[in-house]
Order: sequence, then C-alpha cells, then structure tokens
Amino acid sequence: MRVQTLLPAAVVAVSAVLVLVVTPRAIRSLTIEQSEAAMAAAQERLSKSNVLEELNQVSRDVATIVEPSVVSLSAAGGRAARGGRALVNTGSGWIYDVFGHVVTNGHVVDGAERIEAQLHTGQIVPAQLVGIDLKTDIAVLRLDIDDLTPARRSIDIPTQGDMVFAFGSPFDFRFSMSAGIVSGIGRSAGLADVDYENFIQVDAAINPGNSGGPLTDIYGRVIGMNTAIATGRGTTLGQGQFGGIGLAIPMDIIEFVVAQLIESGEVEKGFSGIAVQPVRSILPPQLKDPLFLCISEHYSGEGAVVTRVTAESPAARAGLKVGDVVVSIDGVRVNNAEKVPSIVGTRRPGQVVVFEVWRPEPAQQRGNEMRFEVELAKRDPKMEAVELADILQRFGLADLVTATPESCAALGAPYRRGVMVREITAGSRIAGVIPAGSVIVAVGGQAVTTIEDFYVRLARGAVTPRGFGRLSVVLGVALPSGEVREIELPLR
Repeated sequence: MRVQTLLPAAVVAVSAVLVLVVTPRAIRSLTIEQSEAAMAAAQERLSKSNVLEELNQVSRDVATIVEPSVVSLSAAGGRAARGGRALVNTGSGWIYDVFGHVVTNGHVVDGAERIEAQLHTGQIVPAQLVGIDLKTDIAVLRLDIDDLTPARRSIDIPTQGDMVFAFGSPFDFRFSMSAGIVSGIGRSAGLADVDYENFIQVDAAINPGNSGGPLTDIYGRVIGMNTAIATGRGTTLGQGQFGGIGLAIPMDIIEFVVAQLIESGEVEKGFSGIAVQPVRSILPPQLKDPLFLCISEHYSGEGAVVTRVTAESPAARAGLKVGDVVVSIDGVRVNNAEKVPSIVGTRRPGQVVVFEVWRPEPAQQRGNEMRFEVELAKRDPKMEAVELADILQRFGLADLVTATPESCAALGAPYRRGVMVREITAGSRIAGVIPAGSVIVAVGGQAVTTIEDFYVRLARGAVTPRGFGRLSVVLGVALPSGEVREIELPLR
C-alpha cells in the first residue's frame, strides 16, 4: 500500500525535473543552433556582397585622393601672449594649383608674421601670403616647392543629403578626416568677420584646426572650405567645439575670390546700389508707407525688401525702386536679406545680373512680378562706410587707393603693399606730417594690402569687444623715405 501511495508522487517529481531542467536545456540548444545557423548565413552573405565594405572602400579611396593636397598650417603672430611667447594659430589649407598656391581661411593667417605649412609627407616649408579677402574670409598662400599635388575641384552645388568629407587638423590632430552629410545650403550665420555668407551646412565633425581645410564630395573633389561651426553656446558661431553643425564656403565663391587674389592680390566685387531688409521684418512705423503696407498684406513668399536705391547706381538705372521685393537673382532664390549682397558681391563689375522682383501696387491691392537686368559697377568701399570716409576726409586723407607699382611710380615713391595716399588736404592735421606717396600698411597693428582691407580694418577697429565705439585707431604709415610712422586717427 505504501508503494502504491508513493508512485504517483515520484512520477510528478520526475516530470517536474524534466520540465525545469531538461526542457530548458533543449530549448537553449535549439536556440544556439538557430543562432549559429543565422550567423553562418549572415557571414556567407557578407562574404558575397557587403555594402558596408563598399562604403569603407569609398571612404578609403576619397582619403587616398584628397590627403596629398591637404596641408597643416601654423601661423605665428607678432603680438605677444602672456609670458612673452608669440601667439601661434593653427589651421588647415589645401593646394590649389601646380604653382604652389594654397587656399585657407583668412582668419587662420590674418596678422601672421610667419607661416609654415606641413605637407602630407611630413615636410615643413615656409608659406608666403599672396592675398587675403577679409569680407569672404579667404586667403591665398604660396609654397616655393615643386611636385605638389593640387586638389580636384568642383563648382557643382551640393544637394541636401549628399555625403561629404571634411579634412584638416582638428585640435592639431593633423591630416584628419570626418564624414557626414549636407544638412542644408545657402545658410547665413551672422558671423561678425564674414560679410558675404552663403554657406554649405554639414553635420561632419569640424573643430578648431579644421578651418581652411577642404570639404569634398564622394569623388574626392573639393566643393567647399571648412570655415565655422555652431558651438552650442546659444547662437554663437566660430571656433568653439563641435556642436553638430559645420559651415563651409562653397566653391563658386572660392573660385571667384582666389582667381583674383592670385592675379592681382585684390578682389573686385560688383555693386548694385541697393540696400535691403528681410521681408518678414517690416516694422510698424514702416507700415505707414503704402508700399510696405501692401507687402505686409498681400505678399506671402520669401525675399528681401529694397529699402534704399542709390541715385545713379546700376540698380537705379535698371529701374529698381524702393519697396521692390527681390525674389531671386540670376535664378538663385533669395530666402534671406543676406543673400542679396552675397550674390552681388561675388559677381565682377560689368557683369549683368537678373533681378526678379515682386513690385507692390497699393492702389490695386496686389503686386506684379517683374524682371530687371542690372549691369554691376565696381564696388567702392566708401559707399558702404560713409561715416569713416568723412572722418578720413576731415583728417586730411583726401584720396586713397590700393597701392600698385604704377601708382607708386607716378608719385616717385617706392612700391610696397598697402593703401597709397595720393593726396593730402592742405591745412589738415596731417599736412606736413604725411606726404603724398606714403603708404598705409597697417591699422591697429593689422596689415592691410588693399583699400577694401583698409576700410574693413577701420570698421572692425572702431568697435571694442563690448561694442562701445573706440576714440581712435593707430595707422602704420610708410613714408616715401622708407620710414614707418604710427599716426593716431581719431574716430570721433
């Protein structure tokens, strides 16, 4: 009777052991077998066709093509840092042609007394400054060395989503490469040191030291130049740490500037004669004008409103008027006010550009689409800095031009790069102190090479870091005798 009583319990116990021990082991064994089979199948597929390996090979090929044209730059300035050591700025650049020209950002080499370039071979050679355009932040250097490998270039406008590669020396990790995509094009970032903004926005990692390095497409062709980044500190942009957004100057602007810097050391920019404001920033006082009220009530697109047309300017002669909404220029859509000077400023004098505008008609409560052909004139820096021009006139600097061998020879003065003083106002504060034929070579300790550089330096030198206007700025002036004097120019 006892055996009969225990038998069912034993059966239950054995069944429990099978369920709790044997069955899980069997399931685990089956799972492992299935996993191993899946791994084997995946390995077989990867060995036959691996898209990721193809992407790896593309990246390696781009690096192989681009790296020989990349240079790492060190620029030593004349101003002393704490402890008496010279300031050293590092950045990147890329070889433009077989003649040794190297392109980089202006802010990388601005004010440098000595520049060195390290090639991908490790060789370090001196670099000479050919020219710098402060408004676009582009500079050209020259290396006196043979057997250089120029970068392949493309002026094709990239498309949002295109894969790109950024090269340079971030944090002095030289000849680095990062990858990303084009996040947007035609961006304006409000950079204080760049007047013509039409950036390519990318998410490739760009950090201090990448400035001046090439941005390439998947074929290894340079399509832009790394310039600035969003730092993550509010809306600040500049040379902080990478915050997910990088900005690059597109190749069409680079080609426009570099070709002229190599040719003459000076960049001639087009001038239309209009001032604009964003179409969405019409202020309440402006609504008292029927033209602006009509725009506010009846125009719903993007564009830039013309707020001033200079008399006898190219725009005035073509028929543009205050209140016109610029919709596109040469087929390029104007989605912000900064786009207008950016496009016009990267066209040569004498070139004809097409303005498409929406002209308000308050009486009809509508607007008309119109088209104007504007033949650009040469931009005169004085037109954009009227107050500074008046200050210079009152001081006695009556006639200033970019110094050339011809202009210096005409006044019997030795040629040197800078801004020539062709005429001094009689009876002025500097009459008898600076003779005609003198050359202004520096503003506030920063070298100037063209009349445009001179006005840009003056405008920037007139502002303190806190925004308050300075009382004066020091000009470095080379006299015809060769003597260099410092002259204080009052700004008020």
